[in-house]
Amino acid sequence: MKSSILVSALFCGAITSSLSAAIVSYTDLGLWSEDVVASGASVATETFNNYHGFYAGSITGSTGGIDWTATSPGNFACDEGLVTTNNSNSPITFTFNPGVKSVGGNIFATDWYFEAITARIKVTLTDGSAYVGYSKSAADFIGFISTGASIASMTLVASKPNTDVYATIDNMYFGVVPSPGAVALIGLAGFVSRRRR
Repeated sequence: MKSSILVSALFCGAITSSLSAAIVSYTDLGLWSEDVVASGASVATETFNNYHGFYAGSITGSTGGIDWTATSPGNFACDEGLVTTNNSNSPITFTFNPGVKSVGGNIFATDWYFEAITARIKVTLTDGSAYVGYSKSAADFIGFISTGASIASMTLVASKPNTDVYATIDNMYFGVVPSPGAVALIGLAGFVSRRRR
């Protein structure tokens, strides 16, 4: 009898845990950053300032301990900190290693001359969660925080009827959680400093 109660409790706990997991989307960088910091993480920013010109296949980088790879069937054109697909209406997919709990960026659409234009933007995450809305400027922000599974990928698509548009990202932001070793060292430093007094 005891074991069946324990199994039932564990099963109910697993269901409750998975039901309460969610992806929260944001369109305000300030609010996203506040919630990232409140969760115990810090914000790391990839500016893309080191990428210039045409890139075939993929682009890779690392920010705040997060390795990322961007791929697009349209290849890439990069200019002044912007990463954009080189072919109109092509998606850009970012993959993250390790997966992240929070990610966002200044995500918008550009024309052939890298100028921001009004267009429909769809951002889809690994689990199928998506944000859909209109972007009007390079300052527009779209971000996500997961309360469950890590986010392993993010796909950007820009579209506008009868117009060539290019999915574009300016800055990409991550919520970076300190490693358990770093947290332990901080705790040890606090203990040692207290003890010296």
